[in-house]
Amino acid sequence: MGDTLSQAEIDSLLNALSSGELNPDELNETPEKSIKNYDFARPSKFSKDHLRTLEIIFENYGRLLSTNLPAYLRKNVQVEVMNAEANTYSEFSNALSNPVLLGVVNFAPLDGNIIIELAANVGFAIVDRMLGGFGAPLEKSRDFTEIELVILERIIEICTNLLVEPWESVVAIEPRLERIETNSQFAQFISPSEMTAIVTMNLKIGDIEGLMNICIPYSCVEPVIDKLNTKYWYSAMKDDASGKYQDAIESIIDYAKIPVRAMLGRSSISVNDFANLQLGDIIKLDTKVDDELEVYVGNIKKFNALPGAASNSYAVRVTSIIREEQ
Repeated sequence: MGDTLSQAEIDSLLNALSSGELNPDELNETPEKSIKNYDFARPSKFSKDHLRTLEIIFENYGRLLSTNLPAYLRKNVQVEVMNAEANTYSEFSNALSNPVLLGVVNFAPLDGNIIIELAANVGFAIVDRMLGGFGAPLEKSRDFTEIELVILERIIEICTNLLVEPWESVVAIEPRLERIETNSQFAQFISPSEMTAIVTMNLKIGDIEGLMNICIPYSCVEPVIDKLNTKYWYSAMKDDASGKYQDAIESIIDYAKIPVRAMLGRSSISVNDFANLQLGDIIKLDTKVDDELEVYVGNIKKFNALPGAASNSYAVRVTSIIREEQ
């Protein structure tokens, strides 16, 4: 509740109004509140953190593509994630041109499909490479033939199977390529107003470059949307790395064979003396009989030891371990 004005204050206000010193309109002015327009046709369902996590996931996916595709194409493959943005599906479908190469991927156990769009010039380059060519695209665009689609289906299936590992920190998926569409008019798989995340990747096969777009509907990843944040993704990746990978590395190291050698001593002789060595000749070393020997693991000095014998074999007895800081 505001303070009550005294009679003197009221008289002062009246005099200011009558003299023109005070404008009554100024008394009604209130600070304007900032209002943000909200587009109900395009609700923001993917936050910046969600999109950033998708970029990280598909950066890992891009590395897998760069490693695995050269085995089939026999060409150097480079994949780079350009950006991830949220758009309605109608904006994505309207940007498609003909001919188009769309792989419809079932994202089980999640409901719905995602779409892998591959640039037409990259598709023709893959076909040319798989058939023994140099991987050159067509000069004039045309529709894909049935034989070309069969070849491309094999490559897109490989790309689909590689989605498993990057997504395992979020959800264990079993992706399956359902079909390939080449006409953008038949690309209406979900509602045009459905919000989607579009991850754009630049694919370079030899000297040919083109874009690969991954369209992920919100309804498909809605059950795991809370896991699409960098904090959860990094923690899940750390837990997985500290368990499974550590055990696998330790088991492999256990069976690794490393050369171990004991150095009796060192000496310098001329090439002539070395060439004329005979049975029974004595070479003077720089060590004494009771000195400890240096034991090397690989090329690293690791132990000190004393010489001896075990059964009918020469042996050494380790007397001290040389730590890295020593």
